[in-house]
Amino acid sequence: MKRYTFADLGSSGPEHVVSHLVPGKRIAHGGLSFHAPGMRTHSEGNHRHDREEVFCIMQGRGQLEIDGKLEPIHAGDVLVIEPGEEHYIIGDPEYPIVNCWFHTTDEGHPKQYPK
Repeated sequence: MKRYTFADLGSSGPEHVVSHLVPGKRIAHGGLSFHAPGMRTHSEGNHRHDREEVFCIMQGRGQLEIDGKLEPIHAGDVLVIEPGEEHYIIGDPEYPIVNCWFHTTDEGHPKQYPK
């Protein structure tokens, strides 16, 4: 996992917002997630991907469980989850989390980069 802040986002040209944090990759899909107070994501366990996933923490605070270790997170954090890392977000009971998330691929989203 790599940790950044919103100040690290942006690009100087037509690239996507985290192009310099995940070089050579394009945003393929994503969404906005709302987490109930104290909620742990992906209760089925063993949650990992074969590509990068980026979390932009928009609101709240809590913890990121990454390969069994807990890392504090809060609004303003940008987290790049590396391929193969097992990961879960755990919301604070008093300050639940809202986050944007997206996965990257070499190809990007087919509507943006048709073949």
